[in-house]
Amino acid sequence: MTYGLLDFVGNIGVVLMMVAYLLLQLNKLNNGLVYSVVNAVGASLVILSLLTNFNFSAFLMEAFWVLISIVGIVRHLRSKPIPS
Repeated sequence: MTYGLLDFVGNIGVVLMMVAYLLLQLNKLNNGLVYSVVNAVGASLVILSLLTNFNFSAFLMEAFWVLISIVGIVRHLRSKPIPS
């Protein structure tokens, strides 16, 4: 097995998602915009890493992770009042 650049990118994505979840559990981060954005970026990086060694199950899980994170981002943005 070789370890390439996209493997490294995927590992960064996993670290981002795990750190965000850890900070959420430690009450250092709320379940808001930052959490959703970090999760979306992390899952997207994992998807990029799958370009070299595709795994449909992993792709499916990360794709749903991105979609769910986008729902969180949209909900957060819609909950903010529009300044006049």
